[in-house]
Amino acid sequence: MIRISGLNKLFSTVNGQLQVLHDIDLHVEVGQRIAVVGSSGAGKTTLMHIMGGLDHPSDGEVLFEGKNLFSLKGSELDAFRNRAIGFVFQFHQLLPEFSALENVMMPLLIAGQSRKQARIPATEILTEVGLKERLDHKPGALSGGEQQRVAIARALIQKPRLLLADEPTGNLDRCTSEEIFGLLDKLHCSHNLTMVIVTHNDQIAAQMDRVLRIEDGRITADDLN
Repeated sequence: MIRISGLNKLFSTVNGQLQVLHDIDLHVEVGQRIAVVGSSGAGKTTLMHIMGGLDHPSDGEVLFEGKNLFSLKGSELDAFRNRAIGFVFQFHQLLPEFSALENVMMPLLIAGQSRKQARIPATEILTEVGLKERLDHKPGALSGGEQQRVAIARALIQKPRLLLADEPTGNLDRCTSEEIFGLLDKLHCSHNLTMVIVTHNDQIAAQMDRVLRIEDGRITADDLN
């Protein structure tokens, strides 16, 4: 699905250029569940953002199903991300003034569907993640685990082929973390996903198909479980 070659990422700082990723070469196969682990500041999130087209590399190539991701520009890249890639972040990024249902409907509304059209699949995916009785609740009335379930539902509403999750259980207690990972694992199968999860949770990483370790912007290990 993804082929990354010679990837480098530099940021400009007051002290000069800071290189965050160094010559990354990586292949992601269709259907894999991959954990990306490493210390804070190692470059994990930067790699995920580039993989999903949220950030641009300084050098190198990212091919998504054979197409150069960064040959797409502006609204074309936005539309591709909205259609092909789902994102889940540690801090949910739900809109607090909208209900769970409205938050999940949002990508469909942005894509041009009517509220009536968007309501049906949004209700279905929220039911699938266990929130059938919480559709009209705003994020502030939901638990942390429930908020993350809404975020997962929103990420999957466009039926993406790739799910990228950055510390999806980072703010949750152990029991809720296990529930969320179990849900992601179930959705991986039912939605035919390829899944890349950045995590500090060794128990989650151990259950994935493959574990990438990144240190100082370099892949130092690539192990199959």
